[in-house]
Amino acid sequence: MQKLDPNTDGKTMDIVADNIAKLKELFPEIVTEGKVDFEALKGVLGEYVEDREERYSFTWNGKSKARMLAQTPSNGTLRPCPEESVDFDSTQNLFIEGDNLEVLKLLQKSYYGKIKMIYIDPPYNTGGDFIYPDNFRESIKNYMELTGQVNSDGKKSSTNYETSGRYHTDWLNMMYPRLRLARNLLRDDGVIFISIDDCEVSNLRRICDEIFGDERFIAQLIWKSRQNKDNRTKNGTSVDHEYIVTYGKTLRGDDRNLQGYSNPDNDSRGDWTSANMVGLATADRRPNLHYNLIDPATGIDYGCPEMGWRYDTNTMAKLISEKRILWPASPDGRPRRKSFLSELSSERTGYSSIVGTDIYTRNGTADIGKLFETRVMDFPKPVGLIKGLINQADLKQDEIILDFFSGSATAAHAVMQLNAEDDGNRKFIMVQLPEVCAESSEAFKSGYKTIADIGKERIRRVIAKIKSKQETIGAGAKEKLPGLAEEPHKLDLGFKVLKLDSTNIKPWDADFDSYESSLDDYISNIKPGRSEEDVLYEILLKYGLDLTLPIETRIIADKKVFIVGLGALVLCLADGITLDVVEGIADLKEELKPEVMRVVFKDNGFSGTNGDVIKTNAIQILRQHDITDVKSL
Repeated sequence: MQKLDPNTDGKTMDIVADNIAKLKELFPEIVTEGKVDFEALKGVLGEYVEDREERYSFTWNGKSKARMLAQTPSNGTLRPCPEESVDFDSTQNLFIEGDNLEVLKLLQKSYYGKIKMIYIDPPYNTGGDFIYPDNFRESIKNYMELTGQVNSDGKKSSTNYETSGRYHTDWLNMMYPRLRLARNLLRDDGVIFISIDDCEVSNLRRICDEIFGDERFIAQLIWKSRQNKDNRTKNGTSVDHEYIVTYGKTLRGDDRNLQGYSNPDNDSRGDWTSANMVGLATADRRPNLHYNLIDPATGIDYGCPEMGWRYDTNTMAKLISEKRILWPASPDGRPRRKSFLSELSSERTGYSSIVGTDIYTRNGTADIGKLFETRVMDFPKPVGLIKGLINQADLKQDEIILDFFSGSATAAHAVMQLNAEDDGNRKFIMVQLPEVCAESSEAFKSGYKTIADIGKERIRRVIAKIKSKQETIGAGAKEKLPGLAEEPHKLDLGFKVLKLDSTNIKPWDADFDSYESSLDDYISNIKPGRSEEDVLYEILLKYGLDLTLPIETRIIADKKVFIVGLGALVLCLADGITLDVVEGIADLKEELKPEVMRVVFKDNGFSGTNGDVIKTNAIQILRQHDITDVKSL
């Protein structure tokens, strides 16, 4: 029985090794003994290799380290918190509390290429304390210090004012590794939306061009975030807008308004609408479009508009012969064209690059104010704005939106509201640092110690509000309440809270002086205070399983056994494992019939005088049932 090695199995996906594997698949001749031969790589790329010292590139001090930071595996884990969750055992929604850099690393195996939409509202780099200073070597420890979970010896987050020589550099070093990791999670048809303002929009575009590919750039959307001008102008300008930088393949577009189509004259070609035929060019620019239009049946001359007609004489003659022209009864009228519904190339029009019309920052403040009845968060994004982006990403049933700068969890609010409106089953993953609220803030005075606490409570209140509407409908309301689906009982009104922490497995760090006591400590290599559920979720991450898979707990021969994903993983961390336990687990393969079953035991669960014999026999019994992936920790 192989052991799960904390030095290998205990880490997240090795992105560098994955990249080398992809290169080897394309060019097997360039990889020798696990190393890339760059001279061989240059040979296969031929003339496409850029080897000049002076070339177009975007770089800054620390970029290499930022790239390496994204590729460095995490030794952390995510610990379940059922007490802070709603419907923990059944929900498909996740709220993860922790540093998003480490969390994104931990999600690599389980959610690689599975996220349909990412929306983030990162720090705009407008000065003040920088909340995400990444410690290259001890990132989990650094996170615990910054969030006050361990003694930091006075260590504080750095201040990043515009006068600092590393003003833009610090922001780039923070954003770059996170976006590289986010790219891995995005589906091929996925879309990422990033809110930003003028301060860093140019730098954001450059790093996104590099990470996602400039061919994936969709648009730099403009949101008029301020309804009224700001009297505190910047250089004489009231900055009333923000940007939403968008990368992916395409957006859904807007539905066409088809209400104007009908068929009052029973035209065999179907429904039609009246379309303008007036041109767009003056006579000196397009003389061929300037001519008098005459109805051949009546002889009425309708003259020529100042900007001419949209079609030349040949095309117009064809339209007349096909009876597509609508002739007014008076020469003072303007002829128009029949535009048939069947000829539309698409039922949708382009999505305007000016987004969120009539949705302003104050709407976001009102959204959260209605839930909390106090100002617990300054200037959150409006729910309506995020709902519009979700629609443009064409987020359908069972698809996931990720927000790893989730703040007050506006995106989760938007998902739940949309699901309530159309009986949808979109899922969310929110990630938020437990950034401490200032003691002078309304949030702190209201009992919320961190931004993450606000986000979790907001989701709970949204759930309560939707349930309240459900009860109103169930009590016999005559009409469906606005913004709620006909069958809201199907909604996933829950979320599972997980928190970033160090691994549950003890590292082997004994020295000579403490060797004997360390051997006693390592009889159990699970850290004190960690539950079986904690270990279970770490194993899910290491195996790359979805964190919302159904988990069933059974008692087999008096021992607790976890069954994940209808038998995809079976975990038993009990002491005193007997062959009756093993036989019971083997029977699960026949009962549940998973395509592949993995089994994990605690290594010292096979203790006692016959422990080694039981372990050996356990492997043979499981193999007889075609269960070959058996490990211990």
